[in-house]
Amino acid sequence: MGVFEMKENLILANYKVESEAYQALSELKRETTNANYTISQAMIVKKENGKLNVMDGFVSGTTTGDDTWTGGLIGSLVGVLGGPIGILLGGSVGMLIGGAVDAGDMADNVSLLEKAGDCILDGETAIILLAQEEYETALTAKLNNFEVSITRLDAAEVAAEVEHAREVERQMAKETREKLRAEKTEAFKETVAKKSEELKTWFSNLGK
Repeated sequence: MGVFEMKENLILANYKVESEAYQALSELKRETTNANYTISQAMIVKKENGKLNVMDGFVSGTTTGDDTWTGGLIGSLVGVLGGPIGILLGGSVGMLIGGAVDAGDMADNVSLLEKAGDCILDGETAIILLAQEEYETALTAKLNNFEVSITRLDAAEVAAEVEHAREVERQMAKETREKLRAEKTEAFKETVAKKSEELKTWFSNLGK
């Protein structure tokens, strides 16, 4: 028999019934690792009016110096999807990736961030898992104890897209600050000129 290679997946499990998501999370927390899988992170999110809200979650395993793998990946993913850029782009976060995504590297050139955002519908509750799996059927069987829709994404690809999106966010924030500073400087000069004219007029009217 051949040896199966362990694969790192980001798993989105969507629940119609919110309480079932919490029950599933509790069951997952009781067994975060076995011969078939290891769960590193898990988070319950709920989409309300287009915004993702973090409801609960846990991080398991060894703490490292890299926050990408100690709770940061899922948190950053939620931050990108529900943050200002996600809202600005109307959920089409894939537009952020631009030239970073090669059509030959991803089916239909669709960003995994975009897929992740589209998976969670408004009013639904979802568990987002970061897991290493040998057999996908093991975790699927656990999650399938409830009415659920499951989507798997390549965790490394999602992490790369999240990193790129965060860099775009930082660049946009920098450009916005510079633009506001320039506008403020120009507006300040105009205000000074206006106040100067007002003062001259006020003094010229003195004694009249």
